[in-house]
Amino acid sequence: MKNMTLKNIATAAGGVLYADSASAETDVEKTEASGVVIDSRKIEKGFVFIATRGERVDGHSFIDSAFEKGAIGVVCEKAPANPKGAYILVKDSFQALKDIAEFYRRQLDIKVVGITGSVGKTSTKEFIAGVLAKGFNTLKTEGNFNNEIGLPLTVLRIKEDCEAAVLEMGISDFGEMTRLSKIAKPDICVITNIGQCHLENLGTRDGILKAKTEIFEFMDKDGSVCLNGDDDKLATIKEVNGKRPLFFGMGRQNDIYADNYENKGLDGSSARIHIKSGGAETAFDAQIPLLGEHMVYNALAAAAVGVLLGLSPEQISEGISSVKPVGGRSHVIRTDSYTIIDDCYNANPVSMRAALDLLSQSSDARKVAILGDMFELGENENALHAQTGEYAADGRTDVLICVGKLCKNMYDAAQNMENSAIELHYFEDKAQMLSALDGLLKNGDTVLVKASHGMGFDEVVKKLSE
Repeated sequence: MKNMTLKNIATAAGGVLYADSASAETDVEKTEASGVVIDSRKIEKGFVFIATRGERVDGHSFIDSAFEKGAIGVVCEKAPANPKGAYILVKDSFQALKDIAEFYRRQLDIKVVGITGSVGKTSTKEFIAGVLAKGFNTLKTEGNFNNEIGLPLTVLRIKEDCEAAVLEMGISDFGEMTRLSKIAKPDICVITNIGQCHLENLGTRDGILKAKTEIFEFMDKDGSVCLNGDDDKLATIKEVNGKRPLFFGMGRQNDIYADNYENKGLDGSSARIHIKSGGAETAFDAQIPLLGEHMVYNALAAAAVGVLLGLSPEQISEGISSVKPVGGRSHVIRTDSYTIIDDCYNANPVSMRAALDLLSQSSDARKVAILGDMFELGENENALHAQTGEYAADGRTDVLICVGKLCKNMYDAAQNMENSAIELHYFEDKAQMLSALDGLLKNGDTVLVKASHGMGFDEVVKKLSE
């Protein structure tokens, strides 16, 4: 890791370095770390271990084993009783993690794409990484490592042979994106949309727009911005750092747009993507393997980034078609009994509607939606759940199973829909629903599973899959 010596790490973290010998003092100036982790199980020879205090585990308990595994140093808040190697004493290990990642990012000469938005961040990340991989050695955020712990750890995974990094950036309050942007320093910023997530903290969609656009604060001064031009809030952004954004969307007014959309149900979709540049327009066909019309927007965002980084239409098309589904996000699982649409990673009103639309477009099989509570929606949470119930009952599903206290609003609203033939069930908690589930489903059903992450609906998917 370029310039990641213990001396530089200590300076970046604002800590005090303690080395146990003259030779060690020489090593701290010359030896570069080969990795930085907070999970002691991932330590390899040459790594630096940052000991953090969690709710259940204190990383300081693993300092000795870190040295035994070959760590060249440890960052910690409390000095080891009998240090077996060099250590850096800091006030706050989590802050040190962010400071160290920020320092390392400055050592890297690569293109960084930062992605945020209310809905579709992870799928957009997958599409952009798929496209960039056709022209660059590309690293992407893994799993849900998109917050103030996950993002710096992702930055610290970047190797010197890496040419591009695609970083997902998630927030729930004001100021968080500023801190993430300070670490990531993106060359290209992508915002997928402004929906109704985290209203509890951000208040309104205008508040969400303000919080998400903090991503611009530490972007490269010559960097580029890619925005969903069909989003009414994002469309109001006319320039960033004196430069016009590149807009993508289904509307022809966008710089990059799609038409000839063909829904292929649970096999994805296809579309023709158009790119306007210098008064000319080029177009190419793209196969979009992830489910739902909303995935076209994510593919268009990837096309925009590909254009900015000089990839050809052929490379962009090939990259889009190469994307694989991520568990918990519109992932289709086919068993002998059911076709499961696993979309249980998270939920908000916008993504709920998109998932219900997807379910409604599936095969002729009976359509079942198992929906759970949506969290962090603020004072309008009851009304937003009710609206989702009405949307589901309006011919989009045959069976609606509502789970959770907030979902009682969803159930009641669906029940009050006139002329709806939907079969309805309500359970106060997941355990009650799971115990009754076998009696609610039939062989051949297509089953959508969706709720906020805190509902733990991955357990529902697991039961259905088995």
